[in-house]
Amino acid sequence: MAAADKPKVVTTRWWWVRHAPVRNDGGNIYGQTDLPCDTSDTYVFNAVAKVLPRNAVWYSSNLMRTHQTAEAIWAAGFPKPATMTWEADLAEQNLGSWQGMNRAAFIASRPVGSSWFADINEPAPGGESFMDLYNRARRIIERVNNDAVGRDVIAVAHGGTIKAALGLALDGQVEKALSFDIDNCSITRLDYFASPERSVWRLPMVNQQPWIADDAHAEMHQLAGPEVKKLA
Repeated sequence: MAAADKPKVVTTRWWWVRHAPVRNDGGNIYGQTDLPCDTSDTYVFNAVAKVLPRNAVWYSSNLMRTHQTAEAIWAAGFPKPATMTWEADLAEQNLGSWQGMNRAAFIASRPVGSSWFADINEPAPGGESFMDLYNRARRIIERVNNDAVGRDVIAVAHGGTIKAALGLALDGQVEKALSFDIDNCSITRLDYFASPERSVWRLPMVNQQPWIADDAHAEMHQLAGPEVKKLA
């Protein structure tokens, strides 16, 4: 097939950022409880701001901890976008009456080896199942893939939401996505390749913590002699 005859593939790149840590949860499950987060670690946000692409489309959930995290990235020197769209479908799983329960005691009560609060199909009393979260996250991801086709998309969201996005990228293997760790302020990048004939996902990086790389680089310079530093 001649190059001109090959179907055009368009790549939409998702840069998922989990919100900064919540310190005032009292050790309790918070789910969709609208708690603030701690954005005082400027070293972390400086590192995150260096990695994220400029000229991206920004999205966040409707919960304040994602907005505060975005503001901290912009305060670290990232050019503030003209707009950031708030989407309730990007919110964390609604954990219903489990919200406010002691997290350690709750996890201890679950089957050994559990990688989430419950089986993916088990709804929290008065709340959602993980599959409910997955289905609403998939809905907004598919819409943005059409609306922002070929763009960089930065989505500031939650651990559960990012795992749901991983489940979609793994071709609907939702339970496998729960095996991933998603740390606070980490970056997960998922690339969506679309052509008229088919679409596929690629997972270039999951749970990247760029401030750790900065730590290693700084340590190397401290240990290196002046000649090595000149070459670094």
